[in-house]
Amino acid sequence: MERTLMIVKPDAVAKNAIGQIIARVESEGFVVRQLRMVELSVERAGDFYAVHRERPFYGELVGFMTSGPAVPMVLERENAVAHLRGYIGPTNSNEAPAGTIRGDFGTDVQFNAVHASDSTDNAAIEIEFFFGE
Repeated sequence: MERTLMIVKPDAVAKNAIGQIIARVESEGFVVRQLRMVELSVERAGDFYAVHRERPFYGELVGFMTSGPAVPMVLERENAVAHLRGYIGPTNSNEAPAGTIRGDFGTDVQFNAVHASDSTDNAAIEIEFFFGE
């Protein structure tokens, strides 16, 4: 079994969509192994998105991720990383088809409802970031 990280972002939390999103990923065969609600500080959000530090959207991204609670969770199933990435839809919610999480719950490229790890290596790093002892 493979594990990946998904974060229900502050926009989807504010829409009270946490339960709907969890139900949808569970119906896709994912098992929730760990879950918590967090309120990221600017420093923690900056650390998580450090790979984007030089990008023009970095400040807005950190501001968005600290604007309210988020719900990171560890999901498990066969081929978890690739399957979840396909299931949530493209980063830009305006390009995400109906039936995908981003297509149904997101509104644009930033307010796109969820984050999902993009590789098994990053999944391990991101899971450790939120759930490491």
